[in-house]
Amino acid sequence: MPELPEVEVVRRGLERWVAGRTVEAVEVLHPRAVRRHPAGAADFAARLTGETFGVPQRRGKYLWLPLERRDLSVLGHLGMSGQLLVQPEEAADEKHLRIRVRFRDGAGTELRFVDQRTFGGLSLHENTPDGLPDVIAHIARDPLDPLFDEAAYHAALRVKRTTVKRALLDQSLISGVGNIYADEALWRARLHYERPTATLTRPRSAELLGHVRDVMNAALEVGGTSFDSLYVNVNGESGYFDRSLDAYGREDEPCRRCGTPMRRRPWMNRSSYFCPRCQRPPRVAS
Repeated sequence: MPELPEVEVVRRGLERWVAGRTVEAVEVLHPRAVRRHPAGAADFAARLTGETFGVPQRRGKYLWLPLERRDLSVLGHLGMSGQLLVQPEEAADEKHLRIRVRFRDGAGTELRFVDQRTFGGLSLHENTPDGLPDVIAHIARDPLDPLFDEAAYHAALRVKRTTVKRALLDQSLISGVGNIYADEALWRARLHYERPTATLTRPRSAELLGHVRDVMNAALEVGGTSFDSLYVNVNGESGYFDRSLDAYGREDEPCRRCGTPMRRRPWMNRSSYFCPRCQRPPRVAS
């Protein structure tokens, strides 16, 4: 799944190429692409036609396009393979094109939603007073949000009976962090993924949060992390932070700090990558 840096790369591209443009027509080519819009494809297209997109917004992994004249937003679910691309109108259709949005301004480009695995989609939702689509109102702020409450986050870690990686992936505590960047931040912080959050001091959790921000900002600088050419910007270009990963995907490769072979362990239907020397597992109480 794309994480915060990949979604932010797409948001920035949409801000440049889509914000302020008025919709001329919407074509839904696959019904699953609007399955989260209960009224169906025809209603989605009709309600969006004639509307003008505002500045795209993001919270964590969630991306939406607010409508300028209505208290509604188009929420984009990228899923495992969803792509929002800005393409020339004359460009050939992608094999897995699901939704096409044409504009009135004569700029010669259109917005396309492409999704190979059809787990993603677009849907129209009412906004909360804070300007979020109502279906994601429960999502916590992300660590790059200027209004992220560090004190509340540290306090929640101390009282929550969980482990540190589970807490990083808990979208009700902190949004935008997924498996890749959690492993990267934990490696930088020298913390094992099963470390109980109750054992983290305030300085230790602040250090971890700093590493989360650092790794995400580093990924943003190079366009995010792309695997299988699925996570791309609006021009279809892949990011290349995967070349800089210190932990994720490096099983049996030497730790870049101490040289010990990296390990991979199954974890919550995913994998956790760590250095057994730098990130020692917590002691089990006898």
